[in-house]
Amino acid sequence: MSDTPARLANRILIGLGVGLGAGLLTLAVGHFQPGVLATAQRVSTAVLDPLGQVFLRLLFFVVIPLVFASLAGGVVQLGDLRKLGPMAGRTFGLFALNMAIGVALGLVMMNLLAPGAAIDPATREELRAAYAGDAARHVATSEAREPFTLMTVVDMFMPRNLVGAVAGFSRGGIGEVLPLILFALLVGAAGTGLAAEPRERLRGALELVTRLMTGIVNFALHLAPYAVPAMIYSVVVRVGWEFVLALSVFVAGVLGVLAVHLFGTISVLLRLFSKQWRPLAFFRAVRAVLITAFSTSSSSATMATSMTVARETLKISPGTAGFVIPLGATMNMSGTALFEGCVVLFVAQVFGVELGLGQQLTLLLLSVLSAVAVAGIPGGSLPIIAGLCASFGVPPDGIAIVLGVDRLLDMARTTVNVGADLATAVIVDERAAEAADNKKAASG
Repeated sequence: MSDTPARLANRILIGLGVGLGAGLLTLAVGHFQPGVLATAQRVSTAVLDPLGQVFLRLLFFVVIPLVFASLAGGVVQLGDLRKLGPMAGRTFGLFALNMAIGVALGLVMMNLLAPGAAIDPATREELRAAYAGDAARHVATSEAREPFTLMTVVDMFMPRNLVGAVAGFSRGGIGEVLPLILFALLVGAAGTGLAAEPRERLRGALELVTRLMTGIVNFALHLAPYAVPAMIYSVVVRVGWEFVLALSVFVAGVLGVLAVHLFGTISVLLRLFSKQWRPLAFFRAVRAVLITAFSTSSSSATMATSMTVARETLKISPGTAGFVIPLGATMNMSGTALFEGCVVLFVAQVFGVELGLGQQLTLLLLSVLSAVAVAGIPGGSLPIIAGLCASFGVPPDGIAIVLGVDRLLDMARTTVNVGADLATAVIVDERAAEAADNKKAASG
């Protein structure tokens, strides 16, 4: 009998506790018996790291097809862009605004706390050694990079050789994701101009690829209860207490900024754009949805509850709820976008890769765009984050340092995603009702 998402989540969290506890115990014993610590480090390199790499490589396998199919399919399913009307414009505008604010808050928090930068140079070298030549290669590439200019942005998004850039140049590296994102958006936009029948065939093909890649992610997640404790233990015994402290600060910072975004940003948006719902009343009305999202870690699994609350409690019209809620479950990933930016910056800090203001602004844009490509399932953002890391010269294997805490943060960011969907539906429905009343008054 296969694990349910809830059981799998519990096993991953238990694995995190086991790996962390065993690592800390080994460090304590190694303080008095250095030979024990040295043996644990050798075992980690020979046995535990390969197990963790199987898990990571499964995620890396799906980066290119998943990003392309998800993004292109998401645009194609919108249909003829010229016929979407004011409701779509308001919806997409609020989606983009919410996600951009979320990423900006996350990046500000990461620059202020800088949890990864607190690791001393000796410990950082231990981490680079733990991730072999891959980390050193990416760090060297970052240090040799030319100054960030407008032409740099053009080269990042529009290489002369798209296939070569996306495919990569070695078996050990992930290809560039930025040009793939642009190409996927262009394919999706071109697809919306097709006649209904070929457009539906294209949408179905892209949806099939997305489902297949999501299936592979699920295979990887079933390895997570074994891979996560192995990787956490390996990092702890190699790097020591400093890593545990840095990771704890990172988790606390992300949880804090997610809470600020959920209860702060959404409250501001409601006060600015909603006349019917005050923030406190809104959060009371949607608490069942937020609890469901937190417990399932899945926007898709929460959709039925969101639709019910939107229609029966928030009194949103069926037309608006039927448009905004399903679209939000696949496109409005403000918590996920925030998390992506934080992880890329954290891993960059840990490995000593400097990301300047221009690169962080580009990261903000890409976190918003790539969050749309995230499958609405637990762990769906991991392949996307690996691709973003590679695009900025950050070691993709470095996501291993946050895998153990991903489940907890996944629960929190899914709650933010779903809360933003409902707030958007409330605002869009009020604007649509006002427009209808104005039109009726003008014609009368």
